[in-house]
Amino acid sequence: MNEQLANGLVLLGTGMGFVLCFLVIMIFVMGIMTLVVSYLNKIFPEAVEEVKSTAKKVSANVDEAIALAIAAVKARRS
Repeated sequence: MNEQLANGLVLLGTGMGFVLCFLVIMIFVMGIMTLVVSYLNKIFPEAVEEVKSTAKKVSANVDEAIALAIAAVKARRS
C-alpha cells in the first residue's frame, strides 16, 4: 500500500510540476508578445476613425414622461 501511495505522490508532483512550468513559460511568452506587438504598433499604426456621437438630451424626455404620467394619474382620480 505504501508503494502505491508513493507512486501517487510522485505522479501528483510530476503533474503539478509540468503545469507550473507550462504556466511560467506561458507568462513569459505573453510578456514577450506584448513587447513585440507594441513595437509593431509603433511601426504599423492602425488608422483611428473618429466616431461622431449624437448626444440627445435625455433628461428633457424623462421630465416630459414624468409630467405626462402625473397628469394621467390626476385625470384618472378626478
